[in-house]
Amino acid sequence: MDIGVPIKELGKVDCQALIDRISTLDPQLWDLCDIRQKKYDIHRHTKSIVMIFAEGWPDIRLARYPGWDVLASFAMPIIEKIVKQHYSPGGAVIRAMVANLVAGGEIEQHYDAAPSFAVGHRIHVPLRTNEDVTFTIDDQDYKLEVGSVYELNNLVDHGVVNNSGEDRYHLIFDYVPPQPQMTPA
Repeated sequence: MDIGVPIKELGKVDCQALIDRISTLDPQLWDLCDIRQKKYDIHRHTKSIVMIFAEGWPDIRLARYPGWDVLASFAMPIIEKIVKQHYSPGGAVIRAMVANLVAGGEIEQHYDAAPSFAVGHRIHVPLRTNEDVTFTIDDQDYKLEVGSVYELNNLVDHGVVNNSGEDRYHLIFDYVPPQPQMTPA
């Protein structure tokens, strides 16, 4: 969604329980769902534990993925709190995942072109990062902080470089507020 700025910080959230859960996961769980990597080549250096992923637009079908059973009880309270504090009620979370940009990996500059991105809020909550991870949005570099909540303008060019020896983890979700009904003229 075009939010008028490259990125907007929405405050802090307690995400320690989710961070702790991720640190205990079987590494094989990161390979259960490669929908993003197959669908979007720019995500080839990432791994994701996908909880919810929408198919189709505007008549979407929400599907729960294997990550739902693994992470939803930790992630959904965070997501629900963010939505309640910052957005209109009655919409839908149409994507939710924890994304891992592997050590030394890169997500090349791109913008999100699917129609749902024009009306949905793209939210990132860093769970693990460091000074050697640079998020570039609209030609500006950002260092995102663990536990801070950010809304990203994903309709402008953005990308991430992980120049560290550690994986970077973000909770990422898309919230589509209730859409106004079209009324005849």
